[in-house]
Amino acid sequence: MGSIKDQLILDKLPRHVAVIMDGNGRWAQKKGNSRIFGHQHGVTAVREITEAAAELGLGYLTLYAFSTENWRRPQREVNALMSLLVSTISSETKTLLKNNVKLNTIGCKECLPKNVLKKLEDSEKATSENTGLTLTLALSYSSRWEIVEATKKIAVDIQNGKTKTNEITDEVFNTYLTTYNLPDPELMIRTSGELRISNFLLWQIAYSELYFSEVLWPDYRKEDFYEALLDYQKRERRFGKTSQQI
Repeated sequence: MGSIKDQLILDKLPRHVAVIMDGNGRWAQKKGNSRIFGHQHGVTAVREITEAAAELGLGYLTLYAFSTENWRRPQREVNALMSLLVSTISSETKTLLKNNVKLNTIGCKECLPKNVLKKLEDSEKATSENTGLTLTLALSYSSRWEIVEATKKIAVDIQNGKTKTNEITDEVFNTYLTTYNLPDPELMIRTSGELRISNFLLWQIAYSELYFSEVLWPDYRKEDFYEALLDYQKRERRFGKTSQQI
């Protein structure tokens, strides 16, 4: 039996795919282990999907790794997640370089522990010249936080005379977001069967196609990713127009 990949039309792939990686905790609990065990095994899925995206020639992949709300989790889990993040970045940077993948991060960077931020900045710098897939990690990120921060920056610029209220458009507002250098995602995937957006890229996914998978993140593999892409290719994207207008 062939791979779903063989059914994909390569010149009709989304340029940017965003993923809410959900289900690590439930996966671990089903196996009688701690949530941290699930997060550790979720790294394999990150590696698989990043590799699949790079192989297909996608331009951008954004992964929701840690939300601003996640800081409210038990301290032990937060500490373990931060430690896992540092070790993963350290071990995967060489692979990113080998596969021409550029690492990018969005979110409240000053909220991250200094050792995490240092590893991120080192890896971003090391991969900055890569021209293939841009892998963006959303860390200490939430869309409401991002929109509020953008609004504050706009207010300051208006106060300082750098811009005027009547000059603020969708395009201008985009430049104040942490995703200013990324195109909006055409496809957003959420794993684990949950049917919500969870404060992720709310502004950017205004016209994104949404795809919900029942697979828990640690079990998510390339074939699951190809299945989402194939489903995307079967949809008609109208952006407010009628089918006849397209």
